[in-house]
Parts: sequence; structure tokens; C-alpha cells
Amino acid sequence: MLQERLKKYAQLAVEVGIHVQKGQPVVLGYWHDPVLPEHVEFARLLVEAAYDAGASFVHVNWGDERWTRETVRRGDLSFYEQLAADQAAYIEKLAQQGAAFLRIPASDPDLYNGLDAIRVGQADRMLTTAFNPFNFRRTNGEYSWSLVSAPTQVWADKVHSELPKDQRVDALWEDILYCARATGNDPVADWKNHLLNLGKRRDWLNSLHIASLHYEAPGTDLTITLPKEHFFAGAGDKTTSGATYVANIPTEEVFSVPTKTGVHGIVTSTMPLNHNGALIDGFTLEFEHGRIVKYHAKTGQEALQNIIETDEGSHYLGEVALVPVSSPIATRGVLFYNTLFDENASCHLAIGKAYPLIKGGRQLNREEWERHGLNDSLMHVDFMIGSKELNITATTQNSEKVKILVQGEWAHEL
Repeated sequence: MLQERLKKYAQLAVEVGIHVQKGQPVVLGYWHDPVLPEHVEFARLLVEAAYDAGASFVHVNWGDERWTRETVRRGDLSFYEQLAADQAAYIEKLAQQGAAFLRIPASDPDLYNGLDAIRVGQADRMLTTAFNPFNFRRTNGEYSWSLVSAPTQVWADKVHSELPKDQRVDALWEDILYCARATGNDPVADWKNHLLNLGKRRDWLNSLHIASLHYEAPGTDLTITLPKEHFFAGAGDKTTSGATYVANIPTEEVFSVPTKTGVHGIVTSTMPLNHNGALIDGFTLEFEHGRIVKYHAKTGQEALQNIIETDEGSHYLGEVALVPVSSPIATRGVLFYNTLFDENASCHLAIGKAYPLIKGGRQLNREEWERHGLNDSLMHVDFMIGSKELNITATTQNSEKVKILVQGEWAHEL
């Protein structure tokens, strides 16, 4: 029974996520997320689904987290840096041939526990630097790409420690399929309806012509100015060549971009953040003129420091995303310790690189971003700030006040 459901899930990833076109190459696994040993069976289903959809070639990049941990702990990182550069070069070559890109983020939330935070940060910067040119073009819409996930035992142990060990992976599978809206008879059709509804919310936000957003919650009093020509995105995207894709499965968010220097106040996280195997929890950020000037985490201070101190751009925000507390992921009541899921259970912000969500933004060179209010960085790290106590009020460009979220829920039904 599960096998048939996973086939439909794989079909959803291929037909809706990356939306494979006939004759198109496909890359499965890259950057931080190679295909792990426990994902072999699911990866095979994805390969079959991609070829069924007309893919010309499917490249699978295999990896292993134990190797990654030991290499970061004891390896000569100069070799790690060269390997990252070689992998990025091959990915770039496939991108130039029009490939679509699919990742399965499912990292061990405790992967780097006990390791030197400086070495962890160094290795992360090497990998991110190598893939930075590709990731810029990817997030700029030049290629179709998507994220889906699948359990591993160590991840399931973290999420479902209350269950007997032999039941945890199956329980996490059930969570993933439910949150990915992949439990029905026809997930592809269900997703088309879901994207239609998300699109209505996106269009409503764009009709308001918002100038700024004011966030209020315990530990949070934050104002975010949006660029005058910003727009909200969500409900899928299109590449510059016109191919549709959905970057995240699941997705429950509508999102836009803050003005780089237009963030003022304080914000407190509401969920733990698992960043590359390091857990960060209970953290507060303080902003002046867009820049993070103070930060503190109850857990994972060094990991938070590694994110914020990566470069100058990692002291600013690059994304503002709205998610109601009634989203399926939120109502599931599961803490995933995985950003793909947790960010779709909660309103969130992102430290670092912006998505160029302004009119004509995709045509801008990176050198032009600054004067258009867009932030650039090696980092793009989402963190969750939503709760039933969060209220968000917009000020429009006509100085009108409009409630957006009240107690974590949309203030207006569409």
C-alpha cells in the first residue's frame, strides 16, 4: 500500500515540482542534499517517474552523512573544497543543457553535534561558495527546481522519539505524505486546486500595494518596509523560458522581499532551527536600519553566529513569508526539525540573500541589487516566527492600515 502511495508522491515531485519536459535532463541530489543511502528505493521511484515523464537523462548524486560528518571533523578541508568545486562545475554543465533539479532534504538534525563550530562553518562556506553562482541563477528562475523529502531513521528518531524505534520511520512517512498533500487518490489534481487557492491569497496581497508590515507578538515588535515595486509570490513559479514549477513540496506560503535597510525592531523565533546539522533555538534578533545589530540564542549560539557572520549580507534579511497557523503542517502538530516542513507551518523570515521579487528583478545584475533595496549574501536561512499570538498589520502605500494576520490566522477570507 505504501509503495503505491510513494509512486504517486514521486509522480507529484516530477510532474508538479520540477515539471519535467520531454527531452529534459534531470538532476536528483546536489549541494547540501545528495541522495542518502536510506533514500535508494524512493530515488528509484523518482528516476522511473522522471523517465516516464520524458526525461532524456537522470543524474543521481549519491552521498552519505556519516562520511560528511567525519570529513568535516577530521578531513583536510582543502580536498573538500575542491570536491565541492568539481561537483558544482558538473551541475553547471547540466544546467546549461536545460536540466531540472530535485533535492531530498532530510539531514540528521544532530549531524554536527560535538564538532568544532568553526570547522562546521568553514566547510559550509566552502560548499555554499562553490554552488553560489548556480544557486543565484536557480533562485533567479533560470532553471526549474524543487524540494521533496523522505525519512531517515535518525531523523525519525528525533521527530518521533515517543514511538517504538521500529515504528518511527513509518510514522514520519505518514507525516510527510499528509503535509505534502499526497494522501489522496490524485495528488497531482489536488495540488492544482491547492495552487489555485494560494494564488488567490497572493493576488489579494499584491492588490493592497503594501508599504510596510508591522509584526507584534511576545518578544517581537518588528517593522519591515517593502520595496515600492515589490510583489508577493507563491503558488508556483515560472522559469525565464516559461516553464512552470513548484519549488517546495509542501508549500503553504506567500512571500516577498524586504527593503534591505528597512527593517527595525526585534524579533523572536518560535520554533527550533536546524541548520546543516546544528540546532538553534530560542533566539532573538535586533535590527537597526535593516542590519542585525544584536543576536542571542538559548541553544546554538555559535551556529547562529556562523550564519550571521558569514558575510555582510548575512546581517540583513532577504525574505518575508506569511503562513497561517491553520496550515496542514501546523495543525499536524509535529516539529520536523527540517526547514522544508517547519517553514510551512509558520510565518518566517530569511537571513541573507533576497529573492528578486520586484518588478524587473530577474533582469538585474547583482551589482544593481543594492540600489533597488535587495540584499545579497552567500546565506539564505529561513527561521520561524509564527504563532497563535502573532498579529501582522500592513500599512499601504496610501497610508491605510490593513490587518493581515490576527492571532496567527488570515484576517480576511477570500
